[in-house]
Amino acid sequence: MRALHTADWHIGQTLNGWSREAEHVLFLSRLADVIVTESIDLLLVAGDVFDSSNPSGESQRLLYRALADFKRRRPGLVIVISGGNHDPALRLEAPADLFQGFDIHVVGTVARQGDAVDLGTHLIPIRGPDGAVALYVLAIPFLRAADLTGLRFSEAQDGLTVIDAARRFHAELTAAAAEVAGDVPIIAMGHLHCAGGLESEGAERRLFIGGTEGVPPDIYPPRLDYVALGHLHGPQNLDGGRVRYSGSAFPLSASEIRYRHGVTILEVTGRSITHRHHDIPWPAPVLRLPASGVATLAELEAALAALPACDDPALRPLVYVELLAEDAPAVIMARAEAVLRAAPVRPAGIRIHRPETKAAAPAPVRSLRDTRPEDLFLAAYHKKHGTVPEDRHLAAFRDAMDGV
Repeated sequence: MRALHTADWHIGQTLNGWSREAEHVLFLSRLADVIVTESIDLLLVAGDVFDSSNPSGESQRLLYRALADFKRRRPGLVIVISGGNHDPALRLEAPADLFQGFDIHVVGTVARQGDAVDLGTHLIPIRGPDGAVALYVLAIPFLRAADLTGLRFSEAQDGLTVIDAARRFHAELTAAAAEVAGDVPIIAMGHLHCAGGLESEGAERRLFIGGTEGVPPDIYPPRLDYVALGHLHGPQNLDGGRVRYSGSAFPLSASEIRYRHGVTILEVTGRSITHRHHDIPWPAPVLRLPASGVATLAELEAALAALPACDDPALRPLVYVELLAEDAPAVIMARAEAVLRAAPVRPAGIRIHRPETKAAAPAPVRSLRDTRPEDLFLAAYHKKHGTVPEDRHLAAFRDAMDGV
């Protein structure tokens, strides 16, 4: 059996006001191609399908169209989706009864029968061509405080720490699943921050339950043959590869430009599960200009002029710009915005860097009676902006002084 592990699609995301819908459409189309060419039997989506807990109608329609396309092109495909911290858990589960008729299983929340987790909801049998169960998927969504029994929230309370409560939760659920599975492999799904995982700035929320930022990968018992995780956007292995993040669909922030985005292909042979990364090209370029360091405005214009043309405005490059403050930062910002508006790109962010200056010897301390307010203003302005104020700034300061 062959499975595909993916996560963190973040359908509905915008970047600096730019919609990424066209990028998601292209990514999901390419994912359908991979499902067909790789003869995938099982698709695992480990959370953060949506970017918002209140996804738009367009975002939901995009998801349903993609799922229909996957099933149309690969009729025998089984799909399992677990919820992430961005997802609207109950809304994600709403069409579950309809989905089950198409072998699509959605687990957005932890289901319970009394005090125990409802194993029938979370343990999903996946059958092979002969009709026998080839493996089980233990679908675990993003865990919230209410999902962990016996949790304490302060040192003054009795109870378990977040890590201990999470370890007990997974141990009890895995033990129950193992009784049903026997010697059949079990693949678990989860959505959380495992300690040791490399995170990216600007897109991932550094949280787990109760403020803990990461749990160790050994909360997943050895009986789980593979753990398909979502939440961290860089594809990476933990625990020797038994626990793995597949990574996000494409860069969702500047820090993710360095990642190899794609999906993880799993080969399941009995209890042996091996995996390999499968690259999926970005739907649109995401660039840092310059690639390192900072550029002058002239260098930015030259870099923009060298970019290849793009006929589809929705798929134009998203660019992050790092500029040197050759003039007052406000002036440089305005000029940069004008240059970017005229270029065939989607500006994702502009940062202005002041020139580096050597540390000067500390000035002698003077009393206030020997210091003019305008001198203090000049020094403060230069310290903040790396340049001297313009005449209009001085005029504004003098007007303010006259009114005191």
